[in-house]
Amino acid sequence: MGVEGITAFRVGFSALLLLAIFRPWRSPITKRDAVNLLIYGTVLGMMNLLIYRAFDRIPIGIAVAIEVTGPLSVALLSSRRPRDFASCALAIFGLYLLLPFDGGPGQLDPAGIAYAFGAALCWALYIVFGKRASALRGGQGVAWGMLVASLFTVPLGIACSGAAMLAPAIVLTGIAIAVLSSAIPYTLEVIALRGLSQGLFGMLSSAAPAVSALAGFLILGEMLTASQWIAIACIVLASATSAWSARIRN
Repeated sequence: MGVEGITAFRVGFSALLLLAIFRPWRSPITKRDAVNLLIYGTVLGMMNLLIYRAFDRIPIGIAVAIEVTGPLSVALLSSRRPRDFASCALAIFGLYLLLPFDGGPGQLDPAGIAYAFGAALCWALYIVFGKRASALRGGQGVAWGMLVASLFTVPLGIACSGAAMLAPAIVLTGIAIAVLSSAIPYTLEVIALRGLSQGLFGMLSSAAPAVSALAGFLILGEMLTASQWIAIACIVLASATSAWSARIRN
């Protein structure tokens, strides 16, 4: 079905589910809230599109390791502690091991890397504007945000994937993906953002690259080199260290 099609299913069905559950139109929003929700929804949709494009070109664990530098940057930019500078250096070293500087065996697709970095930027903005959206009542913020994301991802998916999206098995899979990877997680994230700082929330994602790499290996048979596993471990350690530092500050 393609990247655009699966993104359309993930975001589109999630928007319908969240709108039905939270009915956000029952509470008015201010003009400032509307602007925040517009940005929040846009980066949410772009983050989904870009990370799926990255998955299509490079191993999942590596794509998520690059993507997690987005929330890592949010935490590091909010701190001036020496420990956090050390975390930044460790993350940079991990990226150095991942990126195809030498052009040798195991070189990654540059386009896949670019998409992953684009998703990282969107994830950083998602945390910033998601924090603001979390101030809205109930699941109002995530419901409106998902609707905004669907306004451009769904038409794009239909244009690119067409009739392939109508196959019954694809529809059922799309609904499952929408519930398990968007509707539930994004709702829980917005709830969590109410009580956590941006930095601490961002760094609680520190295990994501390792879990993704393991899932890619066990389910998809994606094989990583020793240096790529070391690179992922460096980024995970950098994220975990920053998470601990943020926890101390809070």
